[in-house]
Amino acid sequence: MPELEVRLSGSGGQGILLIGRILAEALTLEKLNVAQSQSYEPTSRGGLSRSDLVASSDQVDYPLATSLDYLVILHNIAAGVSDDLLKSTSLVLIDSSLDGQYSVPDGRAVLLPIIETARGLGSIRSTNMVALGALLALGEICEQGSVIEAIKRVAPAKLVDSAIDAVKEGYRLAAYGEPKGSDSIDPIDQSRITSTQIIESINRV
Repeated sequence: MPELEVRLSGSGGQGILLIGRILAEALTLEKLNVAQSQSYEPTSRGGLSRSDLVASSDQVDYPLATSLDYLVILHNIAAGVSDDLLKSTSLVLIDSSLDGQYSVPDGRAVLLPIIETARGLGSIRSTNMVALGALLALGEICEQGSVIEAIKRVAPAKLVDSAIDAVKEGYRLAAYGEPKGSDSIDPIDQSRITSTQIIESINRV
């Protein structure tokens, strides 16, 4: 497969680095070569945090992201930071709290209520896992089963069950347009969770 470039970005304390490690492990389980880099500002909470992954079935030529296939933005501190790495085929997953605050200059933008969904699960700390599940539904990155296995290997034992539940909920949100327990939303008409941005429609599987 050609090289796949993913950037996960948000604020310190959102667990960006953890889902980066989990996704890297999942891609490795699928026999891909993965180079991972990460960056975070000194403040543990509130500073910019990001994790980049470059994956390929061949040797990775350059370990840093230069042309993103997928970008996740979970906080306004990360909005605009990666604009120069976007291309027309990039898919940008954005928490809907940023609607109206940030416009993607290139690629396709998908706004979903990721933080709101995590809050509905009982813990805003699961925002990162909800985002990871949504990314799996929207993009051809890896199988959900590989991510679940990676969570068991990488995440702290006490968080494994809740992390898996949150990933599944994120997948459901992106694939069917509805968090668990919400009113039904037609997966083709997702205007209730997006506004000015383009939503990627996902067929039920």
